[in-house]
Amino acid sequence: MSTGAITPAADTILSPPAAAMHHPASRAGRSVHDLLAPLVKQVAESEVLRADSLGCWRSGEDLLFLPRFFFQRRTVHKPRIKVGIFAGIHGDEPGSVLGLIQLARALECYPEMGRNYQLWLYPLCNPSGYIDGTRESRSGKDLNRQFWKNSSELEVQLLEKEISKQRFNGIISLHCDDTSYGVYGFGGGALNGLLLKQGLAAAERALPRNTAAQIDGFTASYGIIESRYDGILSAPADQRPAPFEIVLETPHHAPMRQQGHAFLFGLHAILAEYRQLECTTKT
Repeated sequence: MSTGAITPAADTILSPPAAAMHHPASRAGRSVHDLLAPLVKQVAESEVLRADSLGCWRSGEDLLFLPRFFFQRRTVHKPRIKVGIFAGIHGDEPGSVLGLIQLARALECYPEMGRNYQLWLYPLCNPSGYIDGTRESRSGKDLNRQFWKNSSELEVQLLEKEISKQRFNGIISLHCDDTSYGVYGFGGGALNGLLLKQGLAAAERALPRNTAAQIDGFTASYGIIESRYDGILSAPADQRPAPFEIVLETPHHAPMRQQGHAFLFGLHAILAEYRQLECTTKT
């Protein structure tokens, strides 16, 4: 494939594990193994993907871990764009987890879509919340309000350490909003706004855009919010150069398959746009 084009007909990419397709309201006791096993098996045979973990720990009878997947199209040594993509920081948003799994599967089938990139994928940033079907982690904390605040939450500490170490050129977070009828995102500043504009336009192939003037309590302009919550997953404030940072949201109550399409199309467009900008800057 020369273009790496992704279409809604790509059923082998966009079909999530059957056990993960059920709607979030009934899922206490979801299995992380059932969710990730097909992808881990695929990675074991892949030439472009690797998998490991940021760490593991016990919570009651559950052995929890933070999975990490790494994509690089070729092994040749050269400068690459490093982007971290994070999902599942809220455990009751399985659409975000599945969206990132779809990206990993698409990268295996169409490596060209990741050309010039190192992509670090973190599909399950709140494993206990995913298992329990809750927004918060098992400690009762909303992990996406804990970053860079000396948090005692192990998941936050592991992610902060990883983000500081990797010094990403870009950070993308995936979320699902149960109060929204369409896709939207957070992306303040010229670069973030430009990338998000492209991502939302592509995501609209799968789901409508939320065009309300107020979304999630923030002023919005055609699905783009320039403000953001305090303590969300992000780069440290002193990182220079600062990375681009985008939050992409799908409507939580939309069919899971359509959420997967929207995330995949949006991510593909964001990565393609940023690669083009980088190539233009360096020529």
